[in-house]
Amino acid sequence: MSSADERNARHLQQMARKKAVVDAGIARATEQRGVVLVNTGNGKGKSSAAFGMVARALGHGMRVGVVQFIKGSFSTGEETFFRRFPEVSYHVMGEGFTWETQDRERDIASAAKAWQQALTFLSDPQVDLVVLDEINIALKYKYIDLESVLAALRSRPPMQHVALTGRAAPDTLIEYADTVTEMRDIKHAYRAGIQAQKGVEL
Repeated sequence: MSSADERNARHLQQMARKKAVVDAGIARATEQRGVVLVNTGNGKGKSSAAFGMVARALGHGMRVGVVQFIKGSFSTGEETFFRRFPEVSYHVMGEGFTWETQDRERDIASAAKAWQQALTFLSDPQVDLVVLDEINIALKYKYIDLESVLAALRSRPPMQHVALTGRAAPDTLIEYADTVTEMRDIKHAYRAGIQAQKGVEL
């Protein structure tokens, strides 16, 4: 047997073992319910990943509710795009980043309004996916109550999915969530003096 044949035979064995493991995992996953996802960490891509889920949900004919807790002082491509779809109810509730407003009481009031809109989605079984964008920042600064958020997640419709984004997700939320992804900051164009770009950050 040639070395190429040996490599191919080893590859076949490895893939057969891998397939057996994957198939066993799929067979164990029998529960059908909505999931809670948290995208956190200092790296770029937390909101982008959540909006990728919005696109995926639309592809399946699902209804989506979006609440943006922080962003609001500038228009983004995802807002412009997803507002075209009647299946998406899109609410920009923040006034911009906290260092821009520099007014804690205003930030708390904005977060409270955003949370009320979020509660409307979280109690509606017709909404299949809820995106709570940058809610982790509001939780970090205690603009909204963590226990209230956890209670709403626990009592939401059983098939509803929820994605929560933002840096510094609380440990209790991470423990409760079904899927947690931490975006790690390795390198960012901003630190090289490159402005935020349409289609990338905006």
